[in-house]
Amino acid sequence: MADATPVIEIRDLHKSYGELEVLKGVDITAHKGDVVSLIGSSGSGKSTLLRCANLLEDSQQGDILFKGEPVKWKGSGLHRRPSDPRQVLRIRTNLSMVFQQFNLWAHMTILQNVMEAPLTVLGRDRADVEQAARKYLDKVGIGDKCDAYPAQLSGGQQQRAAIARALCMEPEALLFDEPTSALDPELEQEVVRVIRDLAAEGRTMIIVTHDMKMAHDVSDHVVFLHLGRIEEQGPPETLFGAPKSERLRGFLSSTSHAA
Repeated sequence: MADATPVIEIRDLHKSYGELEVLKGVDITAHKGDVVSLIGSSGSGKSTLLRCANLLEDSQQGDILFKGEPVKWKGSGLHRRPSDPRQVLRIRTNLSMVFQQFNLWAHMTILQNVMEAPLTVLGRDRADVEQAARKYLDKVGIGDKCDAYPAQLSGGQQQRAAIARALCMEPEALLFDEPTSALDPELEQEVVRVIRDLAAEGRTMIIVTHDMKMAHDVSDHVVFLHLGRIEEQGPPETLFGAPKSERLRGFLSSTSHAA
């Protein structure tokens, strides 16, 4: 039987920027092997939620648990901060983030980009890391680009390199923040194929996406956020096939016209 402890659990999360409340009490759970997609309009809080989960942003209220271990906080409200830097590092290295804009180091080759964090953050053996990095670059279909620099790659290839870099940390879960929104449609499909393969392998993922087809095809659970709250959630067949709320129906009709 699968481990009942979720890899990531977020309870009643609130996040403000000064007076602006962006998240207004959100709950998200991802068990091992779950693919959870977050959908919603720009400004609904999707990316902020992902950044809070990875402790890149401080939240003001609520709990974040990683494999049952709650993040330790000090202070309260806008002054709340994680209190244990070692815990933050451990959680971040286990929740690898793939960003919209790739965030590759321009002065390093693709292979060096993928190897950097396991070497410097985790202190792993160089030969082992290089072997793993080459394996993951092969896995995402750009094993022949090891010695190229990011500027020599297409956007789709750069994003696949960023995914290989995340995988090389051997994380418990992958967090994707709009992984295809900076790409042209034909390059987008290269990245979607990689994400589908990862989902088929049973990797735990939380994906913020504007790509409703991908969300429908790869997710076990879809969450529709509206103005910082969960408006509706459930399995993709239900959410996309029989949306209950007027807001979700309106959102899906506008995205289908856009597509």
